[in-house]
Amino acid sequence: MSHILLVEDDESLILSLKEFLAAEGFSVTSASGQKDAVILLNKDFDLLLLDIALSDGDGFAICRIAKEMHLPVIFLTASGDENSVVKGLDMGADDYISKPFRPRELVSRINSVIRRSSGIKPAIKIGSCILDTDKGIVTKDGEEVSFSAMEYRLLTEFINNRGRILSRNSLLENIWDIAGDYVNDNTLTVYIKRVREKIEDDPQDPQIIKTIRGLGYRMD
Repeated sequence: MSHILLVEDDESLILSLKEFLAAEGFSVTSASGQKDAVILLNKDFDLLLLDIALSDGDGFAICRIAKEMHLPVIFLTASGDENSVVKGLDMGADDYISKPFRPRELVSRINSVIRRSSGIKPAIKIGSCILDTDKGIVTKDGEEVSFSAMEYRLLTEFINNRGRILSRNSLLENIWDIAGDYVNDNTLTVYIKRVREKIEDDPQDPQIIKTIRGLGYRMD
């Protein structure tokens, strides 16, 4: 089942779209404004259905974040708003549909965009960070975060074993094998501290890379 994030401030349209799309086999989560939409983007979606004109701003900032995450975007636009359509497409939006629209046409466009986008490898979300594996870049709240080669290797080791407890010995062995560089126990502690400082909202109370006492570490 495809999961859609609908960002729209017209409550009646939200209700009718959620009901119709659910009947067509989609799961729909809605947000009525920019602030709530940005928070919800930390969850996994297959497509963003986005109204350009919102009560607390426009949809372009949301589109920019979504495209950084390789999330397909369809804009909902007012009829005849050519400038907004052009701006949205220039930002990377995958399609648009003008209001008022026929529900069946919207479903057809949604299915088409999801099919075209299915081969795109999504960016990896880590808390409020996004890892673009193609570019090897980590961003936090839209800003690029600098990682040394060893810090990046450590981060990807946790990502590749997400949900599993990694002992210090296994981390030392795997990072050494991958990097070809010697890493001792004290150095590992320093690298874990640095990675936490870069990805955690509160490094003193880590919620992403957790210490499992007596066993090692786990990325949630």
